Amino acid sequence: MSEIKNIITGCLKGNRRDQELLYRRHAAKLFAVCMQYSGNDEEARDILQEGFIKIFENLVHYKHEGSFEGWMRRIVVNTALERYRSKHNLYRVDDIDQITEPDATPDNEDYAGLEASDLLEIIRELPPKYRMVFNLYAIEGYTHKEISSIVNISEGTSKSNLSRARVILQRRVGSYTGLKKKSSNG
Repeated sequence: MSEIKNIITGCLKGNRRDQELLYRRHAAKLFAVCMQYSGNDEEARDILQEGFIKIFENLVHYKHEGSFEGWMRRIVVNTALERYRSKHNLYRVDDIDQITEPDATPDNEDYAGLEASDLLEIIRELPPKYRMVFNLYAIEGYTHKEISSIVNISEGTSKSNLSRARVILQRRVGSYTGLKKKSSNG
């Protein structure tokens, strides 16, 4: 029996050591997923905690088919989506109809020095509806039809939110890399 199967079996029997081992092995990666869907670190920690509770509650349903990490990731993403749905009416989405596409596409060298953590922070600054659609489409690989069902919006709104998220990201990345260039040349 593989090590992960032994850990899962121990978790199913209520073995605290195995539960802690499962958590310690996967918490960092799953926290990164939570960060993609949250507005701040505290919310990401809440999603992670809720996600692990659901993982432990649903271990009995894991069929040992496919990636266990992928199975856990799906639970965490669904937990983030549930949190979003329960709060989405509380969020104000800024009207960005006035934003136009950037005039020129930046060269790849314009992005030199942009770290993954910088990009994650820029994505986290998106308005929640745009961030949710961007993450589901660009990171999780959902179609606009699937997103419309998950987030309870039309396919057209999903496409529009993705387009607007991309415009905002292009501008913010461009501004960010411009600031980095100025500070490194100054």
